[in-house]
Amino acid sequence: MRPAPQVEDEDAFIGPSPDPKTNLLIADLALRGGALLARRGLERGLLGRRYAPEKARKIIKGRSMSETLLSAAVSRLAMGSVPGAILVGGALLAKTLYDRRKGKAAIRKGEAKIEETGAKGEDSET
Repeated sequence: MRPAPQVEDEDAFIGPSPDPKTNLLIADLALRGGALLARRGLERGLLGRRYAPEKARKIIKGRSMSETLLSAAVSRLAMGSVPGAILVGGALLAKTLYDRRKGKAAIRKGEAKIEETGAKGEDSET
């Protein structure tokens, strides 16, 4: 086991606060905020390839709380362990192959769900 690094000057600190717990909180908030912004940008980018930017924003805004929580739970499962990553990755691969096999019917079904989600996003703005 490696010994802890020696601190030469107790008054020297790294971060905006001399309290390490506060610095940890600031770092956590910054990382979570950055991840949220990156995720929203990625979602808009993926939807923006097919839909107008305003429509993509409404689709993202129209997602239900259960869809958001399910997405968070699945991503946490995938990130938490190797078996979880294999399980989630395998399920996504199976769903993609299933959708490709169904072809145009899957496209129509997906478009209908997107339209419904976009309508929910429009309703929440008014």
